[in-house]
Amino acid sequence: MTERLSDVAARIHSVRQLSAVITAMRGIAASRSREARSQLDGVRAYAQTIAEAIGHALAFLPERPQTEPAGRAAQGHGIIALCAEQGFAGTFNERVLDAAGRLISAAPDRRTALLLVGDRGLMVARERGLAIAWSAPMAAHAGQAASLANQIVEELYRRIDGDHMTRISIVHAVPGPSAAVNIAEKVLVPFDFGRFPLAHGAVHPLITLPPDILLARLAEEYIFAELCEAVMLSFAAENEARMRAMIAAKTNVAKTLDGLIARSRQLRQEEITNEILELDSGASSSGQSPR
Repeated sequence: MTERLSDVAARIHSVRQLSAVITAMRGIAASRSREARSQLDGVRAYAQTIAEAIGHALAFLPERPQTEPAGRAAQGHGIIALCAEQGFAGTFNERVLDAAGRLISAAPDRRTALLLVGDRGLMVARERGLAIAWSAPMAAHAGQAASLANQIVEELYRRIDGDHMTRISIVHAVPGPSAAVNIAEKVLVPFDFGRFPLAHGAVHPLITLPPDILLARLAEEYIFAELCEAVMLSFAAENEARMRAMIAAKTNVAKTLDGLIARSRQLRQEEITNEILELDSGASSSGQSPR
């Protein structure tokens, strides 16, 4: 009985240690999510500045550039999927890859290349038998978002130039109040100039580049800003998913701990009862007079 009680006590100690680890992981995830959210305003302000510059650059051209040049629609499609770098994030990776899979299936006649970010997502993609054209680790903290976005941009333009990719899409999670993982999809290339209003009634800025070259460089910069925002949103959503997973784990651990404590008390009570019975039996035996 004593050994059995000690086993339960050891399990209680282990479960309490696990509970402390879960609490720490939840706190880290919450901190990282807040950090990413706090930097979104700066990224969006940067994107808005580039958008205004595109509006001015468009005013120098006689007509807007075509969104998708004729004769190129049936060429390659690059799909960027932003997944999780670490585990304990629920169905985060599965939801992102489901969205990427729908894009692949939507145009079976088009050559596709899956560009995947996040080591955990890479594991899930391989389990599904998906062909990965390129992969990179997800940002470990919000400060690495710009570096990762730049790495993705370089790979995109390498594929646009070398592999003749004419369409680039991105799928990623976005933070939200619900427990479900919300997924966003966006087309980066061909670049949609129609969403930028012309700068009317303003003094045109002085430019040192031909308008078409200036516009192309501004479009590249805007795509970089869009990628930065997507990485920030995905990083925040990943950590929110991990935070919710840790809350659920904490609840389960608490139930397990309550059960172990109750069992420990029961075993201790049984041990005390047995000791009392043994003492009573010994006292009765010593009180009997020999015949």
